[in-house]
Amino acid sequence: MEFAFVLDPLPSLKAYKDSSVAMMRALAARGHAIHSLGPADLSWDSRGVRARTVALTLKPDDHDWYDAGASSERLLASFDAVLQRKDPPFDIEYLYATHLLEAAEREGARVFNRPRAIRDHNEKFAIAKFADFIAPTLVTRDIERIHAFVDEHGDMILKPLDGMGGTSIFRIRRDDVNRNVIVETVSRCGERTVMAQRYIPAISEGDKRVIIIGGEPAPYALARIPKPGETRGNLAAGGRGVAQPLTRHASSRSRSSRASTCRRCSPTRCCKKYGRESPEFPDMTLLFTVLT
Repeated sequence: MEFAFVLDPLPSLKAYKDSSVAMMRALAARGHAIHSLGPADLSWDSRGVRARTVALTLKPDDHDWYDAGASSERLLASFDAVLQRKDPPFDIEYLYATHLLEAAEREGARVFNRPRAIRDHNEKFAIAKFADFIAPTLVTRDIERIHAFVDEHGDMILKPLDGMGGTSIFRIRRDDVNRNVIVETVSRCGERTVMAQRYIPAISEGDKRVIIIGGEPAPYALARIPKPGETRGNLAAGGRGVAQPLTRHASSRSRSSRASTCRRCSPTRCCKKYGRESPEFPDMTLLFTVLT
């Protein structure tokens, strides 16, 4: 089979931890052909959505992990599957890419994740489906509401809704001398909707990525532990990934989430702090972040 991966620039991928690289290696080991492209390689004309792709040969060396073959152009629907693995930010070009991928779907392409699901489902705001399991949270662009939230809770995290990898995430305390400028910067003086959450000190022990297979949590979770002096556990921000046995509490939470998972998304990407599944592929691996 032939698989097309929509990716960030290949040199920017960190093979030792990037799940896209792991997926490509696993497919290549099973004899499948791997092709890569970026959003800029997508185009549409009267013949359909076309892609300029590069054939990849995957290698085990994490520093020199691929060889790129010659580029070619073909209809996106001619691939057996197209995997949208481009990271946020969710900007206007990301939006346009989902339109092109959705057009390819209409032409018969099998695209994961579904472009419409990517547009309609914000990964951070998805935690609203699990209000019983999350820390006190506020989503707003109103600066006065943000300040009232930090006054109420004393210690909070503030972040934009469209980022990833720990970018632009700030911890703010009630008496922080930079409080005003942080709120103004992240919210762009009230022009951008942001998320505020009460700070949980237990992050020092790591947040947990729980893997759910066939509706049941795996016995181990990936704990993302912040480096010393940091509040962010994101691996891209220097966090350390450690496999840990799943606690009874985390197992209970992940089971409770199953009935509410989003059924519009495909299972090839993870959503922070919640699991998701696809009715077409109910037995595939899901990810669910739990803070125990």
